[in-house]
Amino acid sequence: MRDSADIFFAILRAQLDYARCIDDDRLEEWPDFFAEECLYRVTSAENVRDGLEASLIFANSKGMLKDRVSALRQANVYERQAYRHMLGAPCILAPGVERVRSETNFMVARIMRDGTTDLFATGRYLDVYGFEHGALKLFERVVVCDSSRIDTLMALPL
Repeated sequence: MRDSADIFFAILRAQLDYARCIDDDRLEEWPDFFAEECLYRVTSAENVRDGLEASLIFANSKGMLKDRVSALRQANVYERQAYRHMLGAPCILAPGVERVRSETNFMVARIMRDGTTDLFATGRYLDVYGFEHGALKLFERVVVCDSSRIDTLMALPL
């Protein structure tokens, strides 16, 4: 890719835009952060530590991400809620020519319709970024939640 400062700032900008998209309830735009052939999954640190592939959310294509948003908007019944992300700076783990591995810590607060706000999830994004059609895209995002006590009615993507 480019030099390390360019990589860092490009990923930082992508992370901030990603979180803002979800927090602003622009979920129809969320799949656009991913490459056509991608992996998105939400799992626990315990599963990662034990080498288990179990996931609360799993998608292996941009089409599956679009289907998830469509289901959220049209089919699923859940209490209206919103997220607010707090992100750490990305750490570049493995810069490469075609792909870059990074890790970014996150905290997500969930705000319910009645105004109740709770710390919903903490963890880290394990990402693989690369370029597709000239734009920086996620080829892989594994959302590793610190706790194995994750709300199984997770509606919105993290």
